[in-house]
Amino acid sequence: MKAALFTQFREPIEIVEVPDPIAPDDGVVLKVDATGICRSDWHGWQGHDPDIRLPHVPGHELAGTIVEVGRDIKNWKLSERVTMPFVAGCGHCPPCLSSNQQVCDNQFQPGFSAWGSFAEYVAIRYADMNLVRLPESLDAATAASLGCRFATAFRALEAQSRLRAGEWIAIFGCGGVGLSAIMIATAMGARIIAIDIQEEKLKKAKEIGADIVINSRKVSDIVAVIRDITHGGVQVSMDALGSPETCFSAISSLAKRGRHVQVGLMLADHKHPRIPMDLVIARELEIYGSHGIQAHRYDVLLGMIEAGKLHPERLIEARLNLRQGVDFLQKMDQFPGVGISVITSMQDNS
Repeated sequence: MKAALFTQFREPIEIVEVPDPIAPDDGVVLKVDATGICRSDWHGWQGHDPDIRLPHVPGHELAGTIVEVGRDIKNWKLSERVTMPFVAGCGHCPPCLSSNQQVCDNQFQPGFSAWGSFAEYVAIRYADMNLVRLPESLDAATAASLGCRFATAFRALEAQSRLRAGEWIAIFGCGGVGLSAIMIATAMGARIIAIDIQEEKLKKAKEIGADIVINSRKVSDIVAVIRDITHGGVQVSMDALGSPETCFSAISSLAKRGRHVQVGLMLADHKHPRIPMDLVIARELEIYGSHGIQAHRYDVLLGMIEAGKLHPERLIEARLNLRQGVDFLQKMDQFPGVGISVITSMQDNS
């Protein structure tokens, strides 16, 4: 099969022929119908993820068709269209037994702990409890776009920050995660302030529901601006980018007893950022992480999509072939484009 492979971190990713995967006893092989291109894939290529072993194939936001099933599989059959969260739980550890497969002790992550979906086929472990059956109305590109950014943003707001209608939320960063969060927060009835440094992204944020957009490069004190607009701070803040500056500002913009949720990855030199702990104590603030979503919670997300309350397809900016997707991935430190780009063809021609 064709696959995008790198043999050294930060070295060019090549499209090569590699052996087809074999279904593990507890898993399946999927023909990849679409796979999203996420900044997490860029972090993996940079060498920021300790689980990656070289050589490696990236890709963790996927939708596909089952072409092979392992001998222990009970819930799935050939030709079914599926997607999955980027964390597959083992089903046996304490977090899994408490229905928190997204923080499984033995998690399987395509594109990180194993070869991923920048390929014609991908093998998936723990398939019985982690695959999600796709409704006929959902195309592969939209399904793939849910796998990391959209689903993580959904859980961050619905479960972690407990966002409620009428509350103010400040979302720092209007890339794939941030725009997803804006769309979800809009559906939940929140009042949204979107912050970014690119006017094109702020324009998109406004189009999909942000009440107020702010270019942080054009104000001297973003926290003061947010606290002034909201008369004391937001009830919820989200760092959807993942930088020491956005994390600090997001927490600082909270009202008393506000909740911050960190979704943007903080890796390498950024993994131990400065936090305004004086404010956390004085204002009784809450800080949460959000690491994906459980497969069994997809029914709520898919239900909102089928009911017309969420339109993730509006966030798809580009549908690319494998070669174009690899080129895009290697430029993600430049934050190219607006919204989400998805690989929908495994051909490598330009």
